[in-house]
Amino acid sequence: MLEALRAEVLEGNLELVRRGLVIYTFGNASAVDRASGLCVIKPSGVPYDQMTPADMVITDLEGKIVEGKLKPSSDLATHVALYRAYPSIGGVVHTHSRHATAWAQAQREIPCFGTTHADYFHGAIPVTDPLTAEEIEGDYEGNTGVAIIRRLQGIDPLACPGCLVSGHAPFCWGKTIHDAVHNAVIIEEIAVMAWQTVTINPGAAPISEAQRDKHHFRKHGPKASYGQR
Repeated sequence: MLEALRAEVLEGNLELVRRGLVIYTFGNASAVDRASGLCVIKPSGVPYDQMTPADMVITDLEGKIVEGKLKPSSDLATHVALYRAYPSIGGVVHTHSRHATAWAQAQREIPCFGTTHADYFHGAIPVTDPLTAEEIEGDYEGNTGVAIIRRLQGIDPLACPGCLVSGHAPFCWGKTIHDAVHNAVIIEEIAVMAWQTVTINPGAAPISEAQRDKHHFRKHGPKASYGQR
């Protein structure tokens, strides 16, 4: 079942390793097949160099296992919460990449300091509120998804394809798993540049809305002109 998507999900997870965004068994990537309403996700705790497409776990969008011999990622409930909330997304990625995680641990959003950032995010990369003790002790992973959705209220998820979870790490998404992995790479690069920016100039301010909008909408929306269109 969903053999092609299983292969894509494996490749997406391996790309995170190649890009240096995960170590050991950290992180996970998934994709959704909207036609069937099924999610394909990395198994929990399996070394990346040992995984095969057959190891990918298929679940429904409530997190119930449909096919697979292994336990799904422990973050499954966050992934499926995002798929249920945002029909426009097709892939979700979670990493503990160093610099993006540092911003999450600092509980700071990443301001839009420059055009590289604006090319991908229409504004700051948001950070969630900390989870309450009750949320942590209850459905922790599901409540992580709720915190992201709550923080993104009123925001187009494709204009803001990632969020920092306070005290935790980033989650990213995209129209496909390829896009989600791409955005995970980008959010780490933006986090590095933002850290260096405030190190050089602690008083650095975000770029103007005009410059932000110019760069963002060159690549996104009905008037996009970037690339071979």
